[in-house]
Amino acid sequence: MQSVGTRNKRVWGARILFLLPVSLLFCFFFLYPFIFTIITSFTSWRGIGAMKFNGIANYQKLLSDPTFRKALGNNVIWALCQGFIQVPLACLVAMILVRKPFGWRFLRTVYYLPNVISTVALAMVWVAIYNVQGPLNAILSSVFGMESRNWLGNPDTALGAVIFQTVIYIGYFMIVLLASAMNIPRSLYEAAEIDGANTLQQEFSITLPMLRGSLVTTMTLAMAYGMRHFESTFLMTGGGPAYATTTMGIDLYLKMDALRYSEASTAGVFLIIMGTVVITLLRKLFGSSDPMSEMAQ
Repeated sequence: MQSVGTRNKRVWGARILFLLPVSLLFCFFFLYPFIFTIITSFTSWRGIGAMKFNGIANYQKLLSDPTFRKALGNNVIWALCQGFIQVPLACLVAMILVRKPFGWRFLRTVYYLPNVISTVALAMVWVAIYNVQGPLNAILSSVFGMESRNWLGNPDTALGAVIFQTVIYIGYFMIVLLASAMNIPRSLYEAAEIDGANTLQQEFSITLPMLRGSLVTTMTLAMAYGMRHFESTFLMTGGGPAYATTTMGIDLYLKMDALRYSEASTAGVFLIIMGTVVITLLRKLFGSSDPMSEMAQ
């Protein structure tokens, strides 16, 4: 009995030893900044000097700020587009490629290629495409006779233009879903064929239900990205025109750039809360079970 107890202590000691570096990194780079952000949001602080407690004044000021409310709405639009447009597109392509049509390896590479290209480079390419004298206006003018427009300079089209250039890059989620689809047992499809099910019926009755766990994961990742979106919008429009494309990330950055650190922390808290709400709602709506994992067990 004593040797068993000693062995268990050694096992737990080894586990703690292995977990210690990760736990320290988690505390230093997530837990501490998270707590510090919450504390700072209840103070008046410009990054230097002493903090002055001001209660919920920052929250009241932020909620009454029309720019922040605009950014909040834009983030919701971003999250919905990422989760309910980009992921379904990625799923559709994955369901086609898993059937291994002609050139499917080449297409898989082509769809994933934008994910290995710098965001800055892609943003600059799209700025040129959307330019008044750019190729998009030239094509629309020659084919449909449309007048040239400043896609990124018009508040009515700027947000849609920025979202479009991001949503079409489906490669990352396509690879995740394709990998899951390739693990679905072929015997299920063979049995469905024997029962007379056509390809479309097989996709709706076998592929989509089996991909539910992966779909929930990819939608969570996509919507979380939509909530914290910053890079391409900042590079293409800087949040303009007239704050039409401003997101919470850009609003937070501008507040920090103006040394309004406590207000930036308040915006960060809102961002964390919204991300948590989105993830929770997705789990409640679609469930957290994974048919693939259950089958493997």
